[in-house]
Amino acid sequence: MSAAWRCGPPRALTGLFVWHLPKPAVRQMPCKFMHCCGVANKRWITFQHLNFLKRMYVTQYNKDLSQQAKPKSDPVAPPFLQKKHLGQEKTVIREIRPVSPLHPPLSETSNRNEFKEVNSAAVVEDLATAVGAESKEEKQWKEMKLQLDDLPGILARLSKIKLTALVASTASAGFAMAPVPFDLTCFLLTSIGTGLASCAANSINQFFEVPFDSNMNRTKNRPLVRGQISPLLAVSFAASCAVPGIALLTLGVNPLTGVLGAFNIFLYTCCYTPMKRMSIVNTWVGAVVGAIPPIMGWTAATGSLDAGALLLGGILYSWQFPHFNALSWGLREDYSRGGYCMMSVTHPAMCRRVALRHCLALIGLSALAPILNVTTWNFPLISLPINLYISYLGFRFYRDADRSSSRKLFFCSLWHLPMLLLLMLTCKKSLLEKEDKSELLS
Repeated sequence: MSAAWRCGPPRALTGLFVWHLPKPAVRQMPCKFMHCCGVANKRWITFQHLNFLKRMYVTQYNKDLSQQAKPKSDPVAPPFLQKKHLGQEKTVIREIRPVSPLHPPLSETSNRNEFKEVNSAAVVEDLATAVGAESKEEKQWKEMKLQLDDLPGILARLSKIKLTALVASTASAGFAMAPVPFDLTCFLLTSIGTGLASCAANSINQFFEVPFDSNMNRTKNRPLVRGQISPLLAVSFAASCAVPGIALLTLGVNPLTGVLGAFNIFLYTCCYTPMKRMSIVNTWVGAVVGAIPPIMGWTAATGSLDAGALLLGGILYSWQFPHFNALSWGLREDYSRGGYCMMSVTHPAMCRRVALRHCLALIGLSALAPILNVTTWNFPLISLPINLYISYLGFRFYRDADRSSSRKLFFCSLWHLPMLLLLMLTCKKSLLEKEDKSELLS
């Protein structure tokens, strides 16, 4: 290929470009381009080759065409459109006006504290609603379903099982103090019959006092007040205890003991129970009720009323005044709320005075026991310390007239009676001594 042909202006390149270069130096570029194409040795021409040729053309052969970076000017809006744009901006600002928060923004710790306070407040509200719902449910009347497993416990509370045990134990003490040989079968029949009579009397007492017991904190949880058993079941239980109890005492022991048991049920249910809301004489009537069981024990063993039976009854009669008056002193609000006429409510000075008087009477009754040929002369001496102590507490109760002194007197009475009866039993005169004395007198 000749040099002239290489330097001449090419008219056309089939399938590529048409060149028209004015300057002779620049006209050589297509020849160089073709030369590069030949050197490529069957390699494809890429965009990088074209870009490289463009940079060479701009920098070497035409420096005047080198581009300079100029900042682009902002388009100027026509004057008649500026007002429209400003109006639109104003309307947009009015539409997207930021709403100020009700409370200032809090830190992360304050947010946590507030979250905890809200949770605690919610918990307190839930507890309050739950307690309110429970109180409403407690106030509403609802029928209690009786289960056979709970029936023994309910009947034990209906019969005042602790008081019944105390009554049966005093009857047993009266039987043991009798100056006759000990008969085990008669002893068991007396204890069981007296216990059944006490269960019947206590059940009928709770049946009559349901409206009044519901007003007292001490008695509001009794079975009839809570509706755990029906009144018909309570009366049926009382009858099922009274009939066999009196039958055991009358037929199994002797008629005198059965009559005393029936009279005691009548005195407790028909005299003492209604008199509690009428007069303070109910305390003396209740003391008589408590004094009859040791007499029943004595009559069950001997079959007769002797001086020893009356002595035992007198000891139980006097013991009940410091015991019950001290108990009622701490329950004055309850008794007044229930409508009961008690000495501690209506006559507080008499309540303390009577308690002290009968504490001192216990000393005299203990001294009377050897005179009536019930015990030896050791009994007044041995029982003197405990009698003096309960008399001292009775004097403290009379002088101070407070709950502390009444509580001490009450708890002392709980152990004083069994201790006194035990000492009396240990100092009991034997049957041989009484027979010898009767022979000497004859």
